[in-house]
Amino acid sequence: MKGSSVKQPLFRMVKRDDVTKGQAMVVRFIAVVLSLIVCAAVIAGITGSSPVSVYLGIIDGALGNSNRIWVTIRETAVLLLIAVGLTPAFRMKFWNIGAEGQILMGGMISAAWMIYGAEMMPKSVLIVVIIISSALAGMIWGVIPAVFKAYMNTNETLFTLMLNYVAMQIINYAIVFWEKPAGSNTVGIINSATKAGWFPKLFSGTYGLNVLIVLIITVVVTVYMRRSRQGFELSVVGESNRTAEYVKINVKKVIIRTMMISGAICGIAGAVIVSGSSHTISTSTAGGRGFTAIVVAWMSQFNPIAMLAVSAFFVFMQQGAIQIATQFGLNDNASDIITGIILFFMIGAEYFVQYKFKFGAHKEA
Repeated sequence: MKGSSVKQPLFRMVKRDDVTKGQAMVVRFIAVVLSLIVCAAVIAGITGSSPVSVYLGIIDGALGNSNRIWVTIRETAVLLLIAVGLTPAFRMKFWNIGAEGQILMGGMISAAWMIYGAEMMPKSVLIVVIIISSALAGMIWGVIPAVFKAYMNTNETLFTLMLNYVAMQIINYAIVFWEKPAGSNTVGIINSATKAGWFPKLFSGTYGLNVLIVLIITVVVTVYMRRSRQGFELSVVGESNRTAEYVKINVKKVIIRTMMISGAICGIAGAVIVSGSSHTISTSTAGGRGFTAIVVAWMSQFNPIAMLAVSAFFVFMQQGAIQIATQFGLNDNASDIITGIILFFMIGAEYFVQYKFKFGAHKEA
């Protein structure tokens, strides 16, 4: 009706359009500081110890000796690799929630080669075969939902999520044949005597090859995303399928190609975990890293340098939490509590970077 108006609520969220990169960094820094304060307060409240002793314990757990430093580096590298693997899909607006399954499939193939291929070829050749095969396994697991999305417009979020559980069941099935000792329902450490299929030491470090693989893939993906025609095409598809079709981009081809890349990188992450670290396989091999990497990728705005910083921060706190759980007699859930607090503040920071509160009701004609 003429002269009618709509009364707006007293409090509402409004999308920001004037936040600079510097302001965004300040908000994120404040979120990190607040998360650290709350983490210390929670642990201090549970243990009765001072926050200073809590954080000294965290630092000791993550960086206390050379072995702990290498473990922190190893876990940071794996988390960074998975986040880098998810980046092409997310930039294309393909919500790949299936990194866990892609990691498991890559890890399973790595374990299979370690078990059956140890006596078939030299150790150096076996390592190359493991990396290539794990990439192919992850690629297949990633391309399945991509094909259905491209040709049938299925929901990729549900599809990739459900494939995680299928991968877990396949791992359970494989464990029946690989369990050692018999009846243990675990595979145990594979080739502990010969170390066939284990990543060799590099740069005087146990996990040097892990780090090198991650760095190479990170650089290649960064160049691919920013400098290649394919990287441009997937960005256009992410913005609008109609725009992509208008400029003669084959949307179906881009979807399938991008998920092949994303799945392959996550599959390699499975090899890095199994052959480069744990030397065994189980349904917990991925360890929730696939979901944590989603947060890392989004919070970093797909910037590899930012991903490295965020990954390092998460791992630093997680490794520290394991130490203080032992030091103060807490159970294993302590690290999950700390991770949850950090995620709460850091995701909240991203929300307030994008939106702001607006107060005061007003009427719109």
